[in-house]
Amino acid sequence: MERLLQHLRNLGFTEMEAKVMVELSRQNVASGYEVAKRLGASRSNVYAALQRLAGQGYLRASAGEPVRYSMLPPGELTRMIEGQMRESLLAVEKEMPRTEPAKPTFYNVEGDRKVLESLTRELERAEHEIVLDLWREEAELLREALKKAESRGVRLLWSCDNGESMLGPWLPRASGTDGQETSGRKFSFVIDRRWCMLGMRGENCPTQALITEHPVMTGLLLDHFAQDLILYELEHDMGSELSTRYGWRYESIIGKYMSAGE
Repeated sequence: MERLLQHLRNLGFTEMEAKVMVELSRQNVASGYEVAKRLGASRSNVYAALQRLAGQGYLRASAGEPVRYSMLPPGELTRMIEGQMRESLLAVEKEMPRTEPAKPTFYNVEGDRKVLESLTRELERAEHEIVLDLWREEAELLREALKKAESRGVRLLWSCDNGESMLGPWLPRASGTDGQETSGRKFSFVIDRRWCMLGMRGENCPTQALITEHPVMTGLLLDHFAQDLILYELEHDMGSELSTRYGWRYESIIGKYMSAGE
């Protein structure tokens, strides 16, 4: 009994309507007074429920006084409810207002504390993978957060710079307006291939970072990470053989794209 009442409530009927429907199905035909008496409920509440159900077509009402009510056969009742629900679902799907999906945003974070807090918070949420390219100084600051992530089963992919990058001799160095080289240490993180941070930190420069979930930036950082490690492996595997085998062509290719153009 209670299970049937619960299913009727799930279909949108009130507690009183559900009880009236079950009681009428038992009696086949009954007046409002008889239904109220069997349920032990107030006649006003029972009459109101009967009128709503009759108005919606779920039960039949006879002419004359007193009005006698009867439920539709179960199969007819369920087909009627099913049709109404299907119609409502189609209307919701068609008419529900649609908004544009949220566009990924870029935002800046400044200051040592804010950058590290933002990064630590995201590291704690990591579920699958953390790709990080950073210097040893920043790695030490995040040691505990990274150890906790690894203990949860998160895969860590490292590229830890000690200032002797394999591309160091070829990359043009960025200069400030006064012509002095920047002293900041660059770092980047990609978490679960969804969230990324790219920034710079150092003793003589303000700590700043760009944070976004934009797939283009995430893809660029992952591509850079992969290319960096592949070139590192090639150079360390081949050593001087690389220059011997490719000679001037290897240096001219890199110099063409990586030199400062001086």
